[in-house]
Amino acid sequence: MTPSLSETVVIEVPFHDVDAMGVAWHGHYVKYLEIARTAMMRKIGLDYEQLKASGCVWPIAECHLKYIRPLRYGMKVRVQATLVECETRVKVAYLLTDDATGERLNRAWTTQVAVRADTGELEFAMPSHLFTQATQA
Repeated sequence: MTPSLSETVVIEVPFHDVDAMGVAWHGHYVKYLEIARTAMMRKIGLDYEQLKASGCVWPIAECHLKYIRPLRYGMKVRVQATLVECETRVKVAYLLTDDATGERLNRAWTTQVAVRADTGELEFAMPSHLFTQATQA
């Protein structure tokens, strides 16, 4: 079962994220995804401290970005994170749009997996208490 969970944040592209042409460097997009994903997880009480307390670490195993339009200095960007899978892994889809016009700027997804903190071994099932929290959101 995949819960219905989504959160949106608005980010203004800062000067230190852009090049001489005023365009955001492509690597900074991942930072914007992280901000939205963290806000989404906090919505159900799963911030980094709670995830750490699960006995697992949660590395990103996959990250895919589709660049549609450039992000520019000062642009207000709406970043929506939506949980699309929460069983053996956590998969989140993202949509970045221009906050002023609604124009699509980027689509992305990330996948996180549970890895036992004490052994470094991959967990093949979501820790049950986390799955219960996520599906009740």
